Order: sequence, then structure tokens, then C-alpha cells
Amino acid sequence: MFKKLMAGAAIAILACSAATSLRAQELTQAEKDRAMQYLERTKQGVLDATKGLSDAQWNFKAGPDRWSIAQCVEHIAAAEDFIRGSVAEKVMLAPAVPDRDLKKTDDAVVAMVPDRSHKAQAPEPLVPTNRFGSPDGSVKHFIESRAKTEEFLKTTPGLRDHAVDSPLGAKLDGYEFVLFIAAHSERHTKQILEVKADPNYPKN
Repeated sequence: MFKKLMAGAAIAILACSAATSLRAQELTQAEKDRAMQYLERTKQGVLDATKGLSDAQWNFKAGPDRWSIAQCVEHIAAAEDFIRGSVAEKVMLAPAVPDRDLKKTDDAVVAMVPDRSHKAQAPEPLVPTNRFGSPDGSVKHFIESRAKTEEFLKTTPGLRDHAVDSPLGAKLDGYEFVLFIAAHSERHTKQILEVKADPNYPKN
């Protein structure tokens, strides 16, 4: 009887291990490629939009309640850390949410987050405070943080296994929050381009 119980326990453990393994493999190569390409494309968008700016251009504000390009980049860099940290510390420990339409939610993140027609207030921890010391410091931190996000995508199993509430009103899993990070930087790159398009923006 004891041997049968032990055998049954071993089978149960193996079954659980197999199920965990299967869940961890749910992220397809196509999904990984999509996220990696989006992370790379939006990183380049930030770098292209801020290349060669003068101090006057970095710090120009279209109005007293508007952000400068320097503030936008600081926010992008700080948010990357904040969101990725939340995924690691909270999302990956959350329960599973079955029967989600993954493709629909993935696509909604990529479509909705960069949409500047919907305004949003930055949470207090992500309001610019010159925490990186200079615009160049913000850019450097952003590049380093984006590399960590890409490594997180490459090496973290089970990104589809857990989901939590999000600012979009839908539950997002770890993978979708990676898409959210890229989409967030795209959103604020658009904001940077809006600053540069202002008629009073310094020519040099």
C-alpha cells in the first residue's frame, strides 16, 4: 500500500510538473518576436526623437503645465523600471485568469496605449523630478532599462500564466505588460514629437 501511495504521489508530481512546463511554453516564438521587435522599434523611436538636442530644445515647454522633452524621457525611463518591476513582483505571483482572448487583448494594448487622444495623469512615483541628473542620464538609463526588459522577455517562463487588473480596464498578463512597456514609450515619443512641432520650439 505504501509503495502504491508513493507511486501515486510521484505520478501526481510529474503531472503537475508537466502541466507547469506546458503553461510556461504557451508563449510562442511569434509572440516573442512581436514583442522584441516592438521593444526595439520603440527604443529607436525614443533615440531618434531626442538625438542631437540642445539644452534649449531639451527644456522647452509649450506651457507651464506641459512637459519638456527632458521630462518626457525621464518619465519613459522611470516607467520602464516601474512597470517591469511590477510584473516581476506582482503579476507573476497573481492567479491565472482562464478563458481570456489573448490576441484581442495583445492588440488592444498596442492600439490603445499609444493613442494620445486619450489623456492620462502620471502616477506620483513617475512624475519627473530630474532623478537621473540630466537628459543624457535619462537616455542612458532608458537604454539600460530597455535591455533588462528584453532580457526579461527572453528568459522569464510563464508570462501567460498570470494576469492582473490594468489601467486599460482589462486584466493583462506578463507578456501583455511587456507590450505595454513598449507601447508606453511609443506614446511619449509621440508627445516628444508634439513638443518639437510647437511653433515656439527652439530652432537650435
